[in-house]
Amino acid sequence: MSRPARPSRPPSSPSDQASSPPPGSLPLWQLLSGCADAVAAVRQGHSLTDVLAERRPQERPGVQALSFAVLRRLGMAQALRQKLVPKAPQAWVDALLLSALALACGSEYNEHTLVDQAVEAAKRRAKPASGLVNAVLRRFLRERAELLATVEQDPVARFNHPAWWINRLKKDWPEHWQAILMANQEQPPMTLRANQRHGTVAAYRQRLVEAGLLPESDLSAEQPPVNQPDPIALPHGVPVGKLPGFEQGDVSVQDAAAQIAAPLLIHAGGHPLPAGARVLDACAAPGGKTAHLLELADLDVTALDADPQRLTRVNETLSRLGLKATTLAADASQPAWWDGKPFDAILLDAPCSASGIVRRHPDVRWLRRESDIAALAQTQDAILQALWPLLKPGGHLLYCTCSVFKTEGQDRIDAFLQRNTDAQACPSPGHLLPVVEYLDPARHNRGDGFFYALLSKTTQGA
Repeated sequence: MSRPARPSRPPSSPSDQASSPPPGSLPLWQLLSGCADAVAAVRQGHSLTDVLAERRPQERPGVQALSFAVLRRLGMAQALRQKLVPKAPQAWVDALLLSALALACGSEYNEHTLVDQAVEAAKRRAKPASGLVNAVLRRFLRERAELLATVEQDPVARFNHPAWWINRLKKDWPEHWQAILMANQEQPPMTLRANQRHGTVAAYRQRLVEAGLLPESDLSAEQPPVNQPDPIALPHGVPVGKLPGFEQGDVSVQDAAAQIAAPLLIHAGGHPLPAGARVLDACAAPGGKTAHLLELADLDVTALDADPQRLTRVNETLSRLGLKATTLAADASQPAWWDGKPFDAILLDAPCSASGIVRRHPDVRWLRRESDIAALAQTQDAILQALWPLLKPGGHLLYCTCSVFKTEGQDRIDAFLQRNTDAQACPSPGHLLPVVEYLDPARHNRGDGFFYALLSKTTQGA
């Protein structure tokens, strides 16, 4: 992959919880300027997570909120700018125009205020271009209906995803592709996982109610079956510092779909893994699933990740939760690090396109290229094949990706089963789409797009 910021692992920044900057934030022109920086960087192949990390703390929330809104409408904005200015201006000016056009298609701001503030941002950063920005945006306001009717004929503008992405979804999910694309435009829920070593999920829900973060009606919702995840979806996102007991390790932020992994692997054989069972969490960063495994059972967990910097996040997560695991910086596809002792269970959250989490990370759709999918599939095959010999006979391997593309899900498992006659597919969720409230409809825990396949290792075969 030639562009450095197309991560093979999903980003690990906090998900967006707001559609516009909070009251009392910086002037709009200043936020628009920062947003243009972010949009320009994404268009040049840089992760929004990394770009936002470089902003000053006082700028970050507002710039993030605007950037998320713009990237969710970037297809429309690019089509409009092409109609209004066929020859693209300098990169930052172009990004400012795209940002203003995208926001003008929404309801975040009064359109005339938006134009004035965009012009102000141009005056302060690229004064010669301020006249162009003013003329283009005011023309858009005059011709809005006609321009929108024209560009909406283009699927990229209508659905705000690249054409190859749309076509792949059409092929994989002919009955659901439009619903998936529309779901990707929604603001995701903030979903929590209560640390059951510190108390019951019901007790933590009560704490959230007392803190005014959860409606009391949530307490009466039916509880899930034993050994099933019990995610807590907040009506509104809040900073993690406002969550009761967050710093003490009482709770973590984790999407509902991701919370399936740990209980599914721990109870894969129909009974819990015994205390002290050796479990490998391959590609473990940022550590949410590692921590969940240790919250639910007394296991000997090895958390592996190829990126030492991301592995630091795993250690930080475990430290906050008061949990312990062996962490190793190593390539899962090259198990030279292995001590020769087989694992009772393996969790492989494989590097993928992250196509299932674009609600939380709308830059992913613009960073990925179609050629990335085949390259990622090769990586997924290589890691699966490399880890399989590390699993003891009778053990289980749980393969998962946060992708909605079948190439990164069922296709990989079908190919693996053909190559390995000692592998057997067990009941598992398979592909989970963000349009299906598959965990707990009563609480509307619509999770991210995910794929799960559980494999058992038999004592016979090649």
